[in-house]
Amino acid sequence: MAASNPVLITGAGGVGRNVLEKLRARDVPVRVMVRRDDDRAAQLRALGAEVVLGDLTRPETVAVALEGVRSMYFAMPVSPDHLLAATVVASVAREYGGLDALVDMSQMTVSQMTATSTAESRQQRLHWLAEQVFDWSGLPVVHIRPTSFLDNPLFTTLPAQTIRKRGTIELPFGTGRTSPIAVDDVARVVATVLHDPAPHAGHVYELTGPRTVDMTEMADAFSKALGRPISYVDVPLEQWRNEVLSTIGLPSHIEQHIVTMCRLHQQNRYDRASDAVERLTGVPASTIEDFVAARKDFYLA
Repeated sequence: MAASNPVLITGAGGVGRNVLEKLRARDVPVRVMVRRDDDRAAQLRALGAEVVLGDLTRPETVAVALEGVRSMYFAMPVSPDHLLAATVVASVAREYGGLDALVDMSQMTVSQMTATSTAESRQQRLHWLAEQVFDWSGLPVVHIRPTSFLDNPLFTTLPAQTIRKRGTIELPFGTGRTSPIAVDDVARVVATVLHDPAPHAGHVYELTGPRTVDMTEMADAFSKALGRPISYVDVPLEQWRNEVLSTIGLPSHIEQHIVTMCRLHQQNRYDRASDAVERLTGVPASTIEDFVAARKDFYLA
């Protein structure tokens, strides 16, 4: 990647913003596509990014954002437009013809899906289809498939509330095992790939935390990190959906995705561990205990 060619980042949320910071720390020029020129855009400029206005579902704006770009990070929030955006990006990038790498933020669940599987959420199906589109495009694609994020409200905001009130983590995960990963670890992998994409084109990287745990073991990790006893309380899925999730006011597409994630956890679909973070970056993925200990005030305040 020539020093003068910017990396294009879309979806500059948790992972994307973190990738931006890591690339700028290496003095890599970064361009970020945003939908609105607002306070968040100003913050991205303050981090050293070039900011362009655009919409991943509008090809003319994607084409402008891709001018002079050699590598791109494709991501967007949970949205029913995910497949449309991926198709637009693949079509424009293929016509543009200048990419050395297109890094696609996918999901670990895709690794277990088939063309006809039906147990997954609509969002997970969109990720599966988007991967097919990128692969068919002939572009030099790298698929990043993280498991659930430690930074997800399921492991942050919601447990913080019940830890303060009752010293419990209350989720509908049953006895299933899980291996959540920190946003920072995923961003380290993405930044590594974008900084030197040639060795990674055509690869799929499945990213997890360092080991799998059941929810009782997760509660033990919280206990050690916070210095107080924390226990896991398993809540029936429909009860949790009605009493907790439905009160947040999420769009139906997002709520269905979260409910499916919980059900797949119950079915042990997240019981997988990978050492890809350490192999690709030289630094192991964060443990649950380290992640929580670094945010002790958040969980206990």
